[in-house]
Amino acid sequence: MLTTAARRSQDVQRLAAPDLVTTRRELAQIGIGARGISAQVAASRWQVVGKAVVLHNAQLTVEQLRRAALINCGPRAVLTSFTASEEWGLTGWTRKEIHVLAPAGTRRPRIPGLVLHRVGTWDQADIAPIVRRHRLPAALVVAAGSFASPRPGCGLLAAAVQQRLALPTELHLALTAAPRVRHRRALLTAVADISQGAEALSEIDFGRLCARFGLPRPVRQSIRAEPSGRRRYLDAEWSLPDGRRVAAEVDGALHLTPQRWYDDQLRQNEIVLAGTMVLRFPSVVVRHEPELVAAQLRRALHV
Repeated sequence: MLTTAARRSQDVQRLAAPDLVTTRRELAQIGIGARGISAQVAASRWQVVGKAVVLHNAQLTVEQLRRAALINCGPRAVLTSFTASEEWGLTGWTRKEIHVLAPAGTRRPRIPGLVLHRVGTWDQADIAPIVRRHRLPAALVVAAGSFASPRPGCGLLAAAVQQRLALPTELHLALTAAPRVRHRRALLTAVADISQGAEALSEIDFGRLCARFGLPRPVRQSIRAEPSGRRRYLDAEWSLPDGRRVAAEVDGALHLTPQRWYDDQLRQNEIVLAGTMVLRFPSVVVRHEPELVAAQLRRALHV
């Protein structure tokens, strides 16, 4: 028969199984009160992070830090913004801070690196309670609205679609449900651009450039089949009344890699041989010298 100490040890191991982070209440349920916790901390076996008790004394992992943040923000708190987006699989937008969403009135714990977001209408928050996360579209909207300017927020939304994690319709609904989010109008415009095929921020910039200078609206991501049968996608294409076809490609830094540059040249040759004029623009020129881009497009389109 197991002794009381042995049973308690087994109970602690069961608590420790997921991530070694628990609460005082859970420890009290197996008979470990404040004195027992203090003894373990004094013996350098455990550590306390606010309201959370960590059942080891080593450096916390990212998962353990996030679990401790949720415990400190209350039983209904969930991960949101950049943190939830990363948990849902988004890459390239990692932040060291831990973003937590909690009901209005929740006090901000004194935990370094914790960013607390509060919402008054908690019942309307789009959360996944089992995994304690804001659902991805809503989390992306929170993150996109945190930037000082709208451009990186637009890029974040474009990245989520490009990585096949969210649909433009889902992002539109999430923005509609967040009337007070910063840069909302610009973000809605970006989502409209994304829904028409602009998956990279440089392509969104290009679409806005065309509208700004009164150029004809291009077809986004039109498909071309090469003689080999390989399908190719054009960033922007125009079919003109005189029968000519003009295409524009917007090249970001990725296109400067040797393999991508090599592939781009052969790809362009196939498009030109099929009778389409191709104009190429570095994304930095689209962003900082739009007048030059617009002037060349006008000459090509005869407008």
